Amino acid sequence: MADPLPNTRLPGTRSTEVVRDAGQLDFFRSLWTRVTGGAPTEKPPAPRAESPSRTGPAAAAFEVLALPAGEVTIRYVRHPRARRYRLVFRRDGTARCTLPRRGTMAEARRFVAENEAWLTDVMRRHQQAPRGSGTLKEGGTVPFGGVAMPVLRVEIVSSAANEPDPEGDGVRLRVGPVQFTASKSAADLRPAVERALRSHAAKELPGMVTQLAAVHGFSERVRRVSVRNQRTRWGSCSRRGVISLNWRLVQLPDAVRDYVILHELAHLQHLNHSKRFWGEVERLCPDFRTSEAWLREHGRLFL
Repeated sequence: MADPLPNTRLPGTRSTEVVRDAGQLDFFRSLWTRVTGGAPTEKPPAPRAESPSRTGPAAAAFEVLALPAGEVTIRYVRHPRARRYRLVFRRDGTARCTLPRRGTMAEARRFVAENEAWLTDVMRRHQQAPRGSGTLKEGGTVPFGGVAMPVLRVEIVSSAANEPDPEGDGVRLRVGPVQFTASKSAADLRPAVERALRSHAAKELPGMVTQLAAVHGFSERVRRVSVRNQRTRWGSCSRRGVISLNWRLVQLPDAVRDYVILHELAHLQHLNHSKRFWGEVERLCPDFRTSEAWLREHGRLFL
């Protein structure tokens, strides 16, 4: 994915954002859902200034906007590196409008008003999205490879009946093929599971990129592959050929994971989302629309 470019995100169960950008769209955590209809508010209330104690590029103003889906707080922030206006819906139910360096509050508020129908739609989807339990116990399930895998205990066979527990205060667990150790007294296994899956992803995903790049003739253009803990995107591709992937890709079905990787490889050819780019995506992944649809429907459950 071209970086930096505008982003599109869908609501999820963790730190998730949905973005409406004034320019082209980028493929972050998920894909843009087109929304039409709905007239913007004619005269939104004047935004209030932020507290003078706030410093840095995020200090600006905020307002509360009444929409058909309910009230939403819009925070206006200015960022010196922003190229265009961007409207972000955050997991906590608030929204943020980013202004470019030379942008004006009047234009920012006009941009928000023009996208009220979109904001209403994502607010409703956010309200209707299922919320999973924040606590994970032994026997609970975790998505892995698109399948709900149980967290199971690994039985350790000792050679002597009086041999001490090799794990000490820990217990050996597994999710699918991934094994890890967690504290016996841990009330929530989710942090340990996520650390294990992230470590697994760091080992597996770069090889998958290398393999797909070789198949499609991109090997020499991929400079480096990094696996990160992005909160709002599935992947990105820089102009220098550095591909960054979200470790949570190992939780998706194989076909969807491969599509995200191929989407990033396509950005090595076209650093935008033009018709040529999407033509390249279709060449690399003819059934990419199926994966897009899957992400639109299920992607919010993973991030």
